[in-house]
Amino acid sequence: MEKAKIAVVGAGPAGIAVAVEAKVAGVAPVVVLEKKGEDCDTVVNLFHEGKRVDPVYRKVKVEPIGRLSFDTETREEFLARMDRVIEEYGLDIRYWNEVQKVVPGPGGFRVVTGGGLEVEAPVVVVAIGIFGKPVKPGYPIPKEVKDRVHFSMPKAPPEGEKILVVGGGDTAAETACFLCGTNDVTLSYRREKFFRLNETNACNLDECACTGKVSLKMPSNIQGLSADGDRVKVHFDDGSDETYDRVFYCLGGSTPQAFLEGIGVAFDGRRPKVDEAGETNIPGLFLAGDLMLEKGSIMGAFNSGKIVVDGILARYRDKVLG
Repeated sequence: MEKAKIAVVGAGPAGIAVAVEAKVAGVAPVVVLEKKGEDCDTVVNLFHEGKRVDPVYRKVKVEPIGRLSFDTETREEFLARMDRVIEEYGLDIRYWNEVQKVVPGPGGFRVVTGGGLEVEAPVVVVAIGIFGKPVKPGYPIPKEVKDRVHFSMPKAPPEGEKILVVGGGDTAAETACFLCGTNDVTLSYRREKFFRLNETNACNLDECACTGKVSLKMPSNIQGLSADGDRVKVHFDDGSDETYDRVFYCLGGSTPQAFLEGIGVAFDGRRPKVDEAGETNIPGLFLAGDLMLEKGSIMGAFNSGKIVVDGILARYRDKVLG
């Protein structure tokens, strides 16, 4: 278990800006947790080679209010700029550490990643983009049962249903254990044994399996789905079929809304509720970048980092500077 003053989720422009502004303000340590192997993943993957990166948004130039700014430049120039920023400010970015859950507690937060890292911090800033989406299977989901196929854990479990959970990671284990109290749950995984569960989830799943609350179907591969009335028929590669009331896929990825709702963040429609400093309804949990702004831009993301850190210092100075 590592300890930090601020844990930042996401190493895009907003997350980097938060880390820079915090570093300048004397906050240390600040840990940035990034799910991919590089910073600014959205720019890397969604901007084509040579694409122009512009501080102008809707024909209005967004003026910088913090440490980070840039002029019009190419994708490659912008990414090189961000690498220099990370080096210049000595930012502590932990790559390949996708945050799976943020758990609020009386003394702050516990942040758990898929890379096996756990960080305790009194303040957390979530600076992920709006482009996240769950991984879906390669076969089609029949339209007749789309409302019975899910890609995130529900807020509350259904009751008295026969459910299949598909996946072998921590989210799959947590979903199966969460649902099994009031349902008949089977967990399907393509391998013979789990190899990437954290210790807590491995123990919980083992207990649920040993007590018969969760049935493990391993190894198993699914060939496709079809409708069986209003239920879901699952076709396995061994030639067997089984019908379920619901299927939950936990194959990686999640929507920002599902992730934030899992923490307990309140929403107004499809937008998370934040105040002028980016703080959510959970004290000490802030949002930056696209999640904070009505309409985002890179300069807006940079500026949001300054706004958020100013808010943190105004409200939690003793916790982050003490």
